[in-house]
Amino acid sequence: MVKLFKLFICCMLIFGLTSCSNNGASGANNIANGTYEGVGKGKGGDITLNVTIEDDHITNIEVISHNETTGFDSAMDTLKDKVLKYNSIDIDTVSGATLTSKGFLSAIENALTNANASKDMLAKAEINDQEVERQEIEEEYDVVVIGAGGAGFSAAIEAKNAGANVIILEKMPAVGGNTLISGAEYAAPNNWLQKEEGLEDSVDLMVEDMLVGGDNKNNPELVRVVAENALDGALWLKDEVGVIWEDELMFFGGHSVKRSLIPLNASGVEIVTKLNEKAQSMDIPIYLNTKATELIVEDGKVVGVKAVGEDNDYTFKCDAVVMATGGFGSNVEMRIQYNPEIDETILSTNSVGSTGDGIIMAQEIGADVEGMEYIQTYPICDPLTGTLLYFDDARLYGHTIIVNKEGKRFVEELGRRDEMSLAIKAQTGNVCYELVDQNGFVESKLEENHAQELEYLYENDLLVKADTLQEIAEFFGVDYEALQETVDNYNTYVENGEDPEFNKRSLPSKIETAPYYMIKAAPAVHHTMGGLVINTDAQVLNTDGEVIEGLYAAGEVTGGIHGTNRLGSCALADITVFGRIAGQNAAEYSK
Repeated sequence: MVKLFKLFICCMLIFGLTSCSNNGASGANNIANGTYEGVGKGKGGDITLNVTIEDDHITNIEVISHNETTGFDSAMDTLKDKVLKYNSIDIDTVSGATLTSKGFLSAIENALTNANASKDMLAKAEINDQEVERQEIEEEYDVVVIGAGGAGFSAAIEAKNAGANVIILEKMPAVGGNTLISGAEYAAPNNWLQKEEGLEDSVDLMVEDMLVGGDNKNNPELVRVVAENALDGALWLKDEVGVIWEDELMFFGGHSVKRSLIPLNASGVEIVTKLNEKAQSMDIPIYLNTKATELIVEDGKVVGVKAVGEDNDYTFKCDAVVMATGGFGSNVEMRIQYNPEIDETILSTNSVGSTGDGIIMAQEIGADVEGMEYIQTYPICDPLTGTLLYFDDARLYGHTIIVNKEGKRFVEELGRRDEMSLAIKAQTGNVCYELVDQNGFVESKLEENHAQELEYLYENDLLVKADTLQEIAEFFGVDYEALQETVDNYNTYVENGEDPEFNKRSLPSKIETAPYYMIKAAPAVHHTMGGLVINTDAQVLNTDGEVIEGLYAAGEVTGGIHGTNRLGSCALADITVFGRIAGQNAAEYSK
């Protein structure tokens, strides 16, 4: 009897211990149920999440805070859906939003760490691997716009205003294209701010500047259309779309006068956000992750588009198509095809979606191209990633000097982009160093508009702040004595109002107020001037110079407007002016 009692007690103890070991978890991994905070580093800084775990499964992910760029933040929604579906963080990043994706996933991993767990302790999701049959879907519209950047939105909004039934197709998971990641300054002659400052300008002067800047390889008729309609486009963005322009102008290289409007916070986010909101308010459908693959032609006319979505294949029948797919700056193979010097060793500022798809699609039905060899690099970019640096706003306000490793200036800081880029590539290490003092730093609103970029630059030793020029020079290994002499000479030029070395066209301030700031930068591919041949009505022409009926184009997908070299801030004027023209004419053609 005693033996039986002892056996019973042992069994109860064993059962009790087993029960305790499984308390709060259904599997062997034992992740305690609950909600855990996690933090990861995205492109714009910290991404903070609350991650809920039940029975070794992630059941919810709540974004608490982030500083990711509007448009790119949609990548987190895509990732959330996949993490919940697969109960795993071993998934692919979202194309075009790599840093945001990595930050989001690392925040989840950090939450697991805070739960005293790891990603390997998550239960394997039971996924039905049976392939879902893709659906063939056919839809009809008056106008199909391919590309949801500045040109595409402008075209779609104007086509809708003209009474057309419109849809926008976008291959990326977010809208915006290159417009979103640009500074989005906008060249407009005779604008309201020029009048307030008493600056004299004219359409003819902007035409001349663009032609000279493009080495007269531009089509003068197209250039004049941009210059004549630029101000009206800027007012349309302000009054009809709701874009807020800052109350000052920028002076870009190659322009004879300060004429470039600045969007709120000096960022394309303002332009794209307002265009997107306007399109949505007009009930214009936007299909993301939907890549156009082919133009449908019947009797010599474009009558539709074939496209591939995530789950479905589409045929969009229509009366007219507006091609607004951007350039090919991120397509290394295509760059080399037309200009072997712009190879894989040169980084790019462009969206990863800038791969020339629209140019290729149009060529397949006989469209002509021009200027494809003209590929522009932007002089001041991140030497690690190729991203355009908005610290460079200080240069466009006139407050900086650019020196080499030897501490000497070597180019006009407000010169043409191509000339500056070539000059930088010729320096030691193929890089340059841009210097501004505290006065220029504040006047250029660098902390106010670009704090996230500044944090990134500091973390990666691409920006230094110091109380003396000697400290600045020593940080980057720049010749201090030569740098001091360069600054002294420059300050004398400012006093005299003339730069005898490089004829810098704007000398607003000395470099004399500590602390000082210096960045290290290098050129990167920024704009492809070549593309589809169009006429002043934005109609695409074939190799015989004839109009391809039903096909229109606007923006960087076109050629002929900027010649060999695009002047800064002329792209936004171009995409708005010709985007509107393309949309209006496509709608009229569809009637």
